[in-house]
Amino acid sequence: MTTTHPVQIEPLCIGGRTFRSRLMTGSGKYRDFDQMRRAIAASGSEIITVAVRRVQLGQPGHAGLGEALDWSKLWMLPNTAGCTNAEEAVRAARMGRELAKVLGQEDNNWVKLEVIPETRYLLPDPIGTCEAAEVLIKEGFTVLPYINADFHLARRLWEMGCATVMPLGSPIGSGQGLQNAAAIQLIINESPVPVVVDAGIRLPSEACRAMEMGADALLINTAIAQADNPEQMGRAMGKATEAGRLAYLAGAIPIKRYASPSSPTTGLVGSQPTGT
Repeated sequence: MTTTHPVQIEPLCIGGRTFRSRLMTGSGKYRDFDQMRRAIAASGSEIITVAVRRVQLGQPGHAGLGEALDWSKLWMLPNTAGCTNAEEAVRAARMGRELAKVLGQEDNNWVKLEVIPETRYLLPDPIGTCEAAEVLIKEGFTVLPYINADFHLARRLWEMGCATVMPLGSPIGSGQGLQNAAAIQLIINESPVPVVVDAGIRLPSEACRAMEMGADALLINTAIAQADNPEQMGRAMGKATEAGRLAYLAGAIPIKRYASPSSPTTGLVGSQPTGT
């Protein structure tokens, strides 16, 4: 009898660092810090995004964020949320690097690059993103750019030296799910760097689907933070991320046009032996 072994989820590797969890979570929109801590712990997430400008300005829900989490166990991903052009994003990234150092992560050069020039649709600016990425890569940053699900843009960024590409499933905080699944699949198929699906996911089923497609990781904030029970939703999203990755690694059966019986079609009760 052939012995089979369970498929193991390999660590996520970005910028030379490895992580057990493939779910990244945000630190915004929670009702209070205690709720945030419990939700993050339940999700199993190890990479937490922090909006640099909001921390610097002491915005409600962000003042004291640096002390609210145990950064000896979590990896900070400073992001440039609120930046409307490349110049602002570069400045915010530099501040984020200094913030990480203050909190004890001396070797943290990561930045989630967001350049969003308008507030209605919150769609990233591809030109500003490329301009900022070019500068930050030259300065030694590990750049994780948030982008529209555009294959050519993604390719330009990974060829430039970005550590990941982060295509949106649908607009930030919209809960519309994977509206760009076909475009994201194309990026996944071709990308030599990890693909992180970011924004728009509302339900664990959508998180699972993104991972089943072959995404390397997810970044989910609003769906967890604004749920009626963020801790429970965090746990659900963590399990869905893991289930989706396991399913992708296991290899799904092909889709067929017609039915295919699960049981053998020979030796049926009442059938006559061949040749009688």
